[in-house]
Parts: sequence; C-alpha cells; structure tokens
Amino acid sequence: MPLLHLSLLPHRLLLVAGGRRRRRRLLLLPPSPRRVCVRAAASVELEVAAAAGEYGLPFPSERAAHHRELAAAAAAVERACRLCVDVKRSLLSGEKKIFEKNDQTLVTVADFGVQALISLELQRSFPSIPLVAEEDSASLRSSNADNSSNVLVESISSAVADNVSNTDSLLTHDDVLRAIDKGGKDSASFDSNPATYWVLDPIDGTQGFSKVDDTLYVVGLALVVNGKVVAGVMGCPNWASDTIANRKDDSIASRYDRGILMIAHEGCGAWTKRLYDEFGQFTTSKDTWNRCFVDSCSVVHKARYCLSDNQTWNMIPLSVVFNSTTDESKPRDENELLTSYVFSGSLCKYLTVAYGRASVFVLKARTKSLKSWDHTVGVICVQEAGGQVTDWRGEPLDLEADLTGRRDIYPHGGILITNGVLHNKLAELIKANY
Repeated sequence: MPLLHLSLLPHRLLLVAGGRRRRRRLLLLPPSPRRVCVRAAASVELEVAAAAGEYGLPFPSERAAHHRELAAAAAAVERACRLCVDVKRSLLSGEKKIFEKNDQTLVTVADFGVQALISLELQRSFPSIPLVAEEDSASLRSSNADNSSNVLVESISSAVADNVSNTDSLLTHDDVLRAIDKGGKDSASFDSNPATYWVLDPIDGTQGFSKVDDTLYVVGLALVVNGKVVAGVMGCPNWASDTIANRKDDSIASRYDRGILMIAHEGCGAWTKRLYDEFGQFTTSKDTWNRCFVDSCSVVHKARYCLSDNQTWNMIPLSVVFNSTTDESKPRDENELLTSYVFSGSLCKYLTVAYGRASVFVLKARTKSLKSWDHTVGVICVQEAGGQVTDWRGEPLDLEADLTGRRDIYPHGGILITNGVLHNKLAELIKANY
C-alpha cells in the first residue's frame, strides 16, 4: 500500500443556516493548491489492523457476540473523526462566498463526508446489513443547485478519499453519492419482522461543528438487532480531558489532551480511549482503553442536571418541584437543582452522562416523534456505563415503532437519561407533574 496519496481539493465548502426563513447557505471557500498528503503512521496502522479484523477492543471476542461489528464500527468512526477535524480546519480559513439554498437544516461537507465514509467502510465488511442515517444526496443531485453542487461533491469526495481505508481503487463522485444514499430514507424498507441494521448520526451537533470554538459534536454509530441496541461507538474530537475540564492544567501542551472515542457492547461495559496523543496526532488502535461508569450520586438535589441549550427549565416537569441554578459555587438547599445548558446535540449529553460528568439529562420532546439517530447509540453507552434511559412514563425507547423506516421514535413526553440510581425517583416526579 503506497504511503503517498495524491489529493486534489478544488474548493472547500460549508452549508449553514441563516436568515429569517432559515434558508440554507452554502459557504464556498477558495480553492486549495494541489498537494501531496503523506498518510500518517497512525492511519496506516489503523488501516492494517482494520483490514485484518484486529482493531483492538478491550474485551475478547468470546464475550461479545458482535465483537467484529463493533471493531469495524470503532475503526470507521475513528476515521470519520479525522475527516471532521480535517474539514473543520479547512472550512475555518479563507474568504467566504455565500450561496443560498432552500432547506430547513444545517449541513456541512463533513456531514455528507462522514456518512459516505462510514457507509463505504461498513459495506465492505457487512454488505447485507442496512444503514439508517440522517442524510441523502437529493440536494447534491438537484439541478437547481447550479455549479455549487458540483463543487460541493468535489469537496466531499476529496474528504472521503483522504480517509477511506481502501485506496486501491479510485472513488468516483457517483460512488460517494451512492454511499450517502445507502443510509437515506429510501435505501431500506423494513416491516414488522425483527431486523438487524446500523443507525448513524454523521455529526450530532452540526451547529457546534460549524463554530470556531471547541463546542462539542459527536459522530455516533450503533448496531440494532431485533429492536435492541447491542453495540455502539461515539467519537467526540473536542471532548476535553479531565485535566482540562477540572481546570488543573492551562499549559499549551494540554490543548492536545482532547478527543475521546467511547465504545459499548451489550454485557461488556462502556469504554473510552483518547483520540489524540501528546503531539496532537490521532492515536492508533492499540492505545489504552479505560472502563467508563456513570456517577454514583443518589440524592436528587445534589445531582448535576444537563439540559439542551434550546430548552428552558420551566419546560421540564421537575420545575414544578424544584428551582434551578447554573451557579456551581452557590450554596443550594434541597429545593434547588444545579443545571447546565450545553450547546451541542443530544448525543453529547448522553456522552456526558455515560462518562460521569453529569448525573441526569432531561429532554422534552417538542414534537410527537424524534429522530432515532439522535438517541440510539447514546442508549447503549449510558446503559453499559451503569445508567438508564426511558421516556417520561418510564418506558424503554421503542426503536421499532417506525415499522417501515426505523428512522423515528415516539417517546411519551420526552426522554430521561440518568445514572440509574436516580432514575425511579425522577421518573415518578416527572410523571406526577407532567
């Protein structure tokens, strides 16, 4: 396998939401010069390990029925995180030209690129397992997109080609578009029978991804078998280490101590490893894994509560019983709860609870249905870390409620994610006041 990989980046783009009508804007960044990209040693080792089915997991295959699937998923998500970091660096440089497109959502080159990349990686090893994912290529194929659509496909294709493990054959634009559509709404049709499928959120927290700062975003991939999540991976390139989070180290070197990969398998626990080494380079697959647990808080008013940045405390039924504060230094009595509003997607909050940095995440469902990819991988990670996930009635999330598409879930009221110890107490309070 050659170490030199020629990559042509004709343009760099970003789609952002804007305007009163929430039209989607395409930010076109100037073309980059032709460059020769030397594949990093870590990438080569990851590629060799993945090809041999040797991506190092922290538990033996004898204990995990879906060990091979999880290993492939972890390798794919790690590659996807690299793609995100590379794309974000290029998107945040240069002069910007704005093209507007009609849409209700915010999408970046990385959203499409991650979906194409993970689709290609999974199809090579598991061609019979369908993929349920957020994006499709309809907007990219639109004849109304003028020239900007072609340039966007060029940028997506370059990002995928730079990170895909199989470099033996040249990826065409059609290959990339077809890979995206493998997870689109028309790619698979289910019925009431049990099924095995992947669920992917290419970037959960795209608004955070498009920002200059270190706002959290997650690449999330899960395997569902017969209506149950059995394995999952979350990659979060901006996740701060405990040293940074606790403000114990403000040195220049500490800025590289970011990035986390969390894996979970039914009955094997949740585990994490760093994405970067001390030099800011992505680590290899053989790095140390650490077992991950939720926190042990058992007192309702002493717990740490996490809310979505677009929801207020008075939208949550607990507000009938408790006041809230965001001031951690402020003395609190048993009638006041400590809350934090995190600007990021839902999976970032699942990750925060599974890692033990928050005790509870409460989400109100503003519509009857929620998207499955915003929650599926979070469920297995929180559960394997010792936590619990239900709707506001205390019922498990029904991943098969959407019989044909498996794209929607219908939680009653909202979703309650806790460290497990507090779950029954809080579920009763929510039911009593909802």
